[in-house]
Amino acid sequence: MSEVSTASGVGRVTLYKHFATREVLLEAVVRRAIADTDDALSELSLDTGPVEDALKRLVRTSWPILDRHRKVRTVALTAIGHEALRAHHDPAFRHVDQLIARGQDTGAFRSDLSRAWLTAVFYAILHAAADEVDAGRLTSDAAADSLIQTLLATLRPARQRPTPKSS
Repeated sequence: MSEVSTASGVGRVTLYKHFATREVLLEAVVRRAIADTDDALSELSLDTGPVEDALKRLVRTSWPILDRHRKVRTVALTAIGHEALRAHHDPAFRHVDQLIARGQDTGAFRSDLSRAWLTAVFYAILHAAADEVDAGRLTSDAAADSLIQTLLATLRPARQRPTPKSS
């Protein structure tokens, strides 16, 4: 908390007046980051145009936000736990859920798996990219393209997936 007060230019007493504990401060930061994400995704018109193009817009908008908040995510996982952090994401992930529903309705996305599962997979893959960037195995610049290719391969119905080349 003392580092936060120094970095923000407010005294510790003032900081503690607004945020009684580190966890309360962290939850406020997480809520703000998710609200910013929700706002950004709300502006994307994900219900128009081809579903795959909408998915690309969604990833290209959400990845930089997650990338900026990777360290917050790491701290939040430890401090408030995976389930609480996932629950905070519900407002932003309604966009993913709605896009997957549209993709399933149009046949662009697989319907043999539930929308809830595919939304969870999207969440997991997005956060796996953050973990890979943190570990130095993926660059931030390459992450969006990697995410798009991985998600499209995961979401497309089997008949639309490219067949693997045999060796």
